[in-house]
Amino acid sequence: MSKVFKRIYSYNFLLPAAVIYTLIFIVPTAMSFFFSMTRWTLSDWDFIGFKNFVTFFQESSLSIGFKNTFIYAVVTCGLKVVLGLLLGVFLTSKIKSKSYLRSVVFFPTLVSTIAVGIAFSMMMHPTTGLLNQTLALVGIEGPDWLGNTKLALISVALVDVWKGVGFATVIYIAGILSIPEEYYEALQIDGGNAFNKFWNIIVPLSRSATNAVIILAFIGGLRTFDLIWAMTKGGPGFATDVIASIIYKQYQGGFYGLATAGNVILFVFVSALAFPLNRYLNRKEVDL
Repeated sequence: MSKVFKRIYSYNFLLPAAVIYTLIFIVPTAMSFFFSMTRWTLSDWDFIGFKNFVTFFQESSLSIGFKNTFIYAVVTCGLKVVLGLLLGVFLTSKIKSKSYLRSVVFFPTLVSTIAVGIAFSMMMHPTTGLLNQTLALVGIEGPDWLGNTKLALISVALVDVWKGVGFATVIYIAGILSIPEEYYEALQIDGGNAFNKFWNIIVPLSRSATNAVIILAFIGGLRTFDLIWAMTKGGPGFATDVIASIIYKQYQGGFYGLATAGNVILFVFVSALAFPLNRYLNRKEVDL
């Protein structure tokens, strides 16, 4: 009897979290799946089955949106991992004003994404932007960063990296500081140099931090919307259209059921990429 009582007693502690999780995740998710199969407005709905999904997949720019979404996620994720690791190593080394520099690196993460998008849109203006005016001082003619179909997506991705690398750096700082000093002492006894310290100790033993950064940055890249919308609204043409911006345009047009179906597709797309990646990375993780 006592074992049954203890089990029930322990489950009672999970009940509040389970209720909250059900209300803010399970219920909205189930409602999204249902309304994705309807033609709905704020006051009425009609069940139409899978017609919304068929129509969404017939969207002319959808293939471009999938491609742009994947490229954007890979570029931003890769740069955040590399730059976050390098900054993490630098900001855990024996330098002065480490606390101040860490604050400077992390600061862009705290700024509104829309504000960052508007500010960089002005800075990247082809004629009056600060970036091209600076390049003109050294005799370089700057390109149309956001108006060139070949540069626009990469330009927005670099702004995303500037804004988000601080968060990746904080994760790496925590991972590097958790490495026991015994490893560094053993390397010093063996006559290892700074590169050996980085490559043989920091890189493998901060894999947990790397896994976290990869998963968070990759999912964030797949779900990106606000920065792209603030800077290009998916243009020029469809050059920076991602799945989320295509969905938003459907909402703007009043096709709520179609846009909801798009959200379901995006959820499945992100899950289909993120869950296997997370499982693969966790399998490769190095334990201290």
